[in-house]
Amino acid sequence: MREASIIRETRETSIEARVNLDGKGIYDVKTGIGFLDHMLEQLSRHSLIDLYVRAEGDLHIDYHHTTEDSGIVIGQAVLKALGELRGINRYGSAFIPMDETLSRVALDISGRPYIVWKVEFTRPKIGEMDTELFKEWFQAFAQASGITLHIENLYGQNNHHVIESCFKGLARALRSAIAIDNRSGDRIPSTKGALGDNF
Repeated sequence: MREASIIRETRETSIEARVNLDGKGIYDVKTGIGFLDHMLEQLSRHSLIDLYVRAEGDLHIDYHHTTEDSGIVIGQAVLKALGELRGINRYGSAFIPMDETLSRVALDISGRPYIVWKVEFTRPKIGEMDTELFKEWFQAFAQASGITLHIENLYGQNNHHVIESCFKGLARALRSAIAIDNRSGDRIPSTKGALGDNF
């Protein structure tokens, strides 16, 4: 089983994350931010990655540090669980419709973290969460996991649907990318012979 646990403590947050990449999408998430919990639950359920998260942060200031740092810790846990990246598909993509909304997510577990973010919101908040923080979460996750990540909302009106389709898109793309390709054996999916820290 490809499993990993990460604990990260700073003066701003204390976060623990555990992942099982070969799980069933079982989640136990408590960040103190209700909407972020809802999105991370979607990430777990639709990627089939078992996810445990406990976060305590300076929410009396705002939600920025907890949001960003949870992306870092989950990304680190995913990268650690992937190990040497042998035998994985490496690439994944998904189109996710949600009522009037359609979003596209494509990713490469490349060891070259990068994010392209083409998502706009018409409201400053969803629930209690600032919509500008969603990019911060995805950027932190991509950086920590070594993933090249492209996210684009093609169209949509409901802000809740827009961001939820992005998280579900990440989930489905990640599910494809981390899956083991039985045809490739234990080879690293690169002509360079190396990915991740060895790139």
